[in-house]
Amino acid sequence: MPADFLQLAGQTIVVFGVANKKSVAWHVAKVLTEADARVVYVVRSEARRAAIQPLVGEQPVLVCDVADQAQIDALRDALAEKYGTIRGFVHSIAFADYSAGWLPFHQTPRPAFLQAIDISCYSFIAIANAFSKLLDPEQGSAVTISISTTRMAAENYGYMAPIKAALDSSVCFLAKSFSKFSKVRFNAVCPGLLKTSASAGIPGYVPSYLHAEQATLRKKAVQTDEVASAVAFLLSPRSSGINAQGLVIDAGMGTNYFDEALVNASTK
Repeated sequence: MPADFLQLAGQTIVVFGVANKKSVAWHVAKVLTEADARVVYVVRSEARRAAIQPLVGEQPVLVCDVADQAQIDALRDALAEKYGTIRGFVHSIAFADYSAGWLPFHQTPRPAFLQAIDISCYSFIAIANAFSKLLDPEQGSAVTISISTTRMAAENYGYMAPIKAALDSSVCFLAKSFSKFSKVRFNAVCPGLLKTSASAGIPGYVPSYLHAEQATLRKKAVQTDEVASAVAFLLSPRSSGINAQGLVIDAGMGTNYFDEALVNASTK
């Protein structure tokens, strides 16, 4: 295998969403750095920048609140001035306000739903639009982080599943839209349940995580570095034939609902 298997050495990749060392975005950035890519970190606030700067050393950390279009545009201008063209970006951004506590889905507060879809879904579209002339038109790639399935109504995940469904659909529409003037690709990586700080904020997450782990074929939960490797692959020219797709990383969980041990445990 060649040293630069991913063919990303020297290429600029913008990574949105690092919060700490448990973040999917952090693991992605680590893989990209190992591949000798130039990683530009983007976080939502000055406080977050101060928190992660010690983790990344001299690598650049920029601030952009993706709920503010003016900040997205300013970020684009700053990147264009310094780097000219970028190879791709990673959208690892999600937010849901569960401060109202657990509610049945039909009681989802309108403000919470609209805020979540703005930050978790529309931001991917807004960034893509702003970066349309910044991305390498021949080999550009954008990857977002979704979930393994939006058809499983996990009550504690609530309204975020429909929002991720909108994100999945947006991947397809962005790929089609950009195909009119470029070869930029759009894909999603769709992991099963992970141990991250963001997931810790979901009510009742730990029992769901443990159940999902037992539902995998290998009886071991998906690891964040496995997701990161898939993201790096989709950013790479090695995945040039993959576009408008959602790559499921669930260790076989989706095929294993009728696992004998799980069935027996639930029918005792």
